[in-house]
Amino acid sequence: MLAISGAARTPASDCRVLIVDEPTRGVDVGAKAEIHSLSDELAHKGNGVLLISSELPEAITLSTRILVLREGRIVSDVPRAQATQETFVRLMAAIAARRKLRFSEFRSCIPT
Repeated sequence: MLAISGAARTPASDCRVLIVDEPTRGVDVGAKAEIHSLSDELAHKGNGVLLISSELPEAITLSTRILVLREGRIVSDVPRAQATQETFVRLMAAIAARRKLRFSEFRSCIPT
């Protein structure tokens, strides 16, 4: 968990690359906004921020590009301008993007 207290801001701002894994899992809305603000602040200063998140809206909002991994391999590198939740669901599930699936078809692809 990324600490966001005033004391934690200084070490974070001194780093060249910050790696955060699920930084907003289990935190309240105020803390989530503070974490997003810190991430944006660091990125705008030219620091690298590697965000690992299973929350697609968060990943799309905070990232300039998103790497999708499946079975330990990068399967796609998507710029934010092309990022949609549908795109990522297809990439994560290895569904061919050229074929549009109806929701009922997609549900049948999910193992039970």
